[in-house]
Amino acid sequence: MNSVGVFMGCDSEARAGCETLADTTIFINNPPMIDSQPTVVAIVYQGMSMFELGIVAEVFGGTRPDFPKPLFKLKFAQAEPGALKTIGGLQLRAHGGLGLLRGADCVVVPGWRDAHEFPPPALLRALVRALAQGSHVISLCSGAFVLASAGILDNRRATTHWRYADLFRERFPQVHFDPDVLYVEDGKVMTSAGSAAGIDACLQVVRRQYGADVANTVARAMVTNPHRAGGQAQYVRRPMAIRPDRSLAPLLEWARSQLGNGMTVSALAKRAAVSDRTLLRKFVGEVGITPKAWLQQERISEAQRLLEATETPLEGISEAVGYSTIGAFRTAFRQTAGVAPATYRSNFRK
Repeated sequence: MNSVGVFMGCDSEARAGCETLADTTIFINNPPMIDSQPTVVAIVYQGMSMFELGIVAEVFGGTRPDFPKPLFKLKFAQAEPGALKTIGGLQLRAHGGLGLLRGADCVVVPGWRDAHEFPPPALLRALVRALAQGSHVISLCSGAFVLASAGILDNRRATTHWRYADLFRERFPQVHFDPDVLYVEDGKVMTSAGSAAGIDACLQVVRRQYGADVANTVARAMVTNPHRAGGQAQYVRRPMAIRPDRSLAPLLEWARSQLGNGMTVSALAKRAAVSDRTLLRKFVGEVGITPKAWLQQERISEAQRLLEATETPLEGISEAVGYSTIGAFRTAFRQTAGVAPATYRSNFRK
């Protein structure tokens, strides 16, 4: 059945009984379970990450007691010849080659082994054909580099892991890159951000196909949020790395210790014994952003730490990081992290 060798734990005998289940869904708020489940084909390749592959298997390949039969038919297509092994050395066994993409309702590229490596031309051609024939095409994490290399993302909105943002922009200027979202849908193409954002993207496929009730049930079984608020900006640590031989490093360390004392740009300039204008020039030259922007990033970074690690009320956190009002804190936090402070705390406590 739906397996990638024995390492996925998908024993065919254990799954044989699923074919005899009833054909109607237990969810009265969704349409009846369709007679023929959509076919999802995931690409497997040498040196792939088990995490991204596991997301695909868990969302699309699992038989669940909540449903009368599997929601999708999941198959794995080998993108290149030879014996394939994952990171860590586990051996992969696929259902077939790239011919499996013909007739697939959805094709998933679960990451790519090296953002600097051009993918196999045969894989790129197969993805282009699949999209032209009506398949939905989805990438997880660095899999966006594969879709972009195929030209599939030209003039489309797309995203990938924040770590690869600069490289992606440089290599694919024709793509409308959005670094701050968990996933982007543009027509029949979807790209997701960092690895765990692949869960959000795959759950969105379930939601589109079967509705929110079914998607929420899958999410609960996975012990994850059905629909996370905000984008990947909330998971990016913000402090700027300063080279120790630069003159601003001691000033910035001092400023971090004074965030709760009403730290201002003028106070920074006074501490450095320079004018506000001179500080601005030095700051942009050494740090890359303005003093005002840096202060906000540092305040929000410290607020994130407090939200994750303490039970301090929002008012207390706002005061501790130097905001005069809770409203100003909430506005600044949302601008930087992409979600409200309470939502951020909730996401990291679940």
